[in-house]
Amino acid sequence: MWEDAARNLNRAYEAALREQDTAGVMEAVVRLAFCHAHSGQRSMADEEFLLALEMAKLNGAYSVAGRALTGMGNLARERGELTEAERLFRSAHAYSERAGDEVLLGESEQNLGIVANIRGDLSEARDRYLAGLAYVERAGSDRGLIAVLNNLGMLHVDMNELEAASGYFDRALEICSRIGNVVHAGVIHINRAELLLARGDLVRARESCDEGFEIFSQLGDLLRQAEALKFYGIIYRESGKPHLATIHLQRAIEIAAPADPLLEAQAQRELALVLRQQGRNRDALAALNRSHALFTKLQAQTETADTQGRIDRLEADFLMLVQQWGESIEAKDRYTVGHCLRVADYACLLAERVGIAPHEMVWFRMGAFLHDLGKIEVPEEVLNKPGRLTEDERAQMERHPVTGEAMLGSVDFPWDIRPMVRSHHERWDGGGYPDGLVAEAIPFSARILRVADVFDALTSARSYRRPLTPQEAMAIMVDDGGSFDPEIFAAFQELFPQLSETAARAGSISFE
Repeated sequence: MWEDAARNLNRAYEAALREQDTAGVMEAVVRLAFCHAHSGQRSMADEEFLLALEMAKLNGAYSVAGRALTGMGNLARERGELTEAERLFRSAHAYSERAGDEVLLGESEQNLGIVANIRGDLSEARDRYLAGLAYVERAGSDRGLIAVLNNLGMLHVDMNELEAASGYFDRALEICSRIGNVVHAGVIHINRAELLLARGDLVRARESCDEGFEIFSQLGDLLRQAEALKFYGIIYRESGKPHLATIHLQRAIEIAAPADPLLEAQAQRELALVLRQQGRNRDALAALNRSHALFTKLQAQTETADTQGRIDRLEADFLMLVQQWGESIEAKDRYTVGHCLRVADYACLLAERVGIAPHEMVWFRMGAFLHDLGKIEVPEEVLNKPGRLTEDERAQMERHPVTGEAMLGSVDFPWDIRPMVRSHHERWDGGGYPDGLVAEAIPFSARILRVADVFDALTSARSYRRPLTPQEAMAIMVDDGGSFDPEIFAAFQELFPQLSETAARAGSISFE
């Protein structure tokens, strides 16, 4: 479709040049620029918008200047350059006022509203959209009405005002149907799927996705198909069809990866939720990690207020996943129920005391949750054996740090938790395993974790002994002081009164 449009516009441009029709040349150039922008040829579009703007300034064609600036602003916004986009949209607004072009004024208000929306200022976004609506209604522009009604619908979904959102979408679709605007109808159908998902209406959400996907399949618009595929994935996940959800989300990711990092990040997060439902914890972690990396990069490149919120939600997803995974390990050993959570709590308090940075704490907690991941590969009869382990059984147990590290090998965490998993049984005096590391050769995070791990192991019941009181555990740890980093152990002793109450409760759990 866009290729055909570009060919026709090129012919119009050449004809206008031959006839020395300046207005026709400017119109053809600005339309070509929008065409190339829609088809993903952004560099070419930028050059054409700039050419149209310069020609418009020379010839006093204020509407053309406003349209060119609008196109340039849209491209800046897509690159995440919101300050530049706002500047361009304000310039477009000024030229639109000089031209007395209410349709273009309405579009400028809308675009400024979109910038406000992205920045998280929903109140300003609503005011801008409503101002834009007033302009296009006065101008009688059906196309302008569709765009602003769609934006108002999306805004009210974000504000969880679903009835208002539904009214805006319905009105926009009615206009699309009346004037035969298929492209905008497809966009609105896909956006309405999000509204219907928020309502829990999976059947109608699927129907709305079908409408949008069919339109963009016919138009060959892959990115909008990918947006629909993302929603299909959510619908199938919520319908209890994880296999279909995975297929659709992976296809959305495949399409989005080269062109739309935000869409890929969103689809990766949704895929992680599906994989977690299936118990595919390692794959879920990899998907969450990819999503986190993309959102973090977007945050560095843009002024998007919502990105930090998305990152915070992703980190909460990470924590939930690793806690569930840690608890699945404990299910094999009835004597370690709650161990990962307690160790994480103890270790984080100690980490804070010895200087782990606040922004690293969420990742440190994940490492604490997953420190015993390799025990998944240890037979239950070995984990739960009441007597002394044989040499072979002890070797199986002592392989679990290496096994755990290997299981996380494909996940490139933003903060490396694998040293915690591999080295949490290393001793300051060199007598630990698996590598016999000594003193500062042991990763700092693992040194912290070991203190917390030993304390919880001593104060909770095991198959071969009763739980020790916190005071008994502390006495043993003091006697074995050479096995701990002395500075970390001193900090632990300072925290001991705070940790004792939790440890005493853990010791009271009966497994009879």
